[in-house]
Amino acid sequence: MSNSSNPDSLNPSIGTAVVTGASSGIGAVYADRLARRGYDLIVVARNRARLEQLATRITNETGRSVEIVTADLNDDADIRRVENLLRTDASITTLVNNAGFGAAAPLLDADVDTMESMIKLNVVALTRLTYAIAPAFVARGGGNIINIASIVAIAPEILNGVYGGTKAFVLAFTQSLHHELASKGVKVQAVMPGATRTEFFDVAGVPIGMLEEQGIVMSAEQMVDASLVGFDRGELATIPSLPDYADWQAFESARAALGPNLSRSVPAERFNVA
Repeated sequence: MSNSSNPDSLNPSIGTAVVTGASSGIGAVYADRLARRGYDLIVVARNRARLEQLATRITNETGRSVEIVTADLNDDADIRRVENLLRTDASITTLVNNAGFGAAAPLLDADVDTMESMIKLNVVALTRLTYAIAPAFVARGGGNIINIASIVAIAPEILNGVYGGTKAFVLAFTQSLHHELASKGVKVQAVMPGATRTEFFDVAGVPIGMLEEQGIVMSAEQMVDASLVGFDRGELATIPSLPDYADWQAFESARAALGPNLSRSVPAERFNVA
């Protein structure tokens, strides 16, 4: 099993890491890797049986304490219970906002109630949990927030447009958090996986075998390990399959170059408005 380098890089004081959507896939791997870095865990998901299996395995293999929180983050009472935990547990040093789901159907073929549930989980729940922990991190002078986005944050044409929109929010929100909180000791990262071998595709209704044949599907273990290395190196946005981080920096530089012309007192001359 591969482990990331520099096991203390997330926070010298270690403490407790909270991982949402931890019952399987990417979340379960994050829980495993953070425990191996010395963190105690609070794992959050709807499926208690899976969480119990995960907790037993991690404790047996690492000796770390694993607290189970069964919660549906689309349920108002459940999310407020998790928010209260984040506000009151002073041992928490790291939050991994992983819970979410996706869709692949074209926008007009998608069920609007399902799209609303996606927005509530991918956007509202992530925002509320971040708001719950960020003031405590600032007060303590440090903490880590890892938000799981997707490559559709910058390539929304690939899958369902609402899903792309939710992940674009996660990226923009993380960039804003970095702008506001980096000087206060809070480290943030947006992770943008491509196709990853998880249950995501079963939920989204995409045959993963077709993607496997294209050679574009990464294992959840490799994805998380690469993302943690990106965090160790101080990457604000990590695309695990991207060969050269300079490409992302060039993308960001092009965006920043628009800045001086985004708001002016008159329209640009190209519109020929007198």
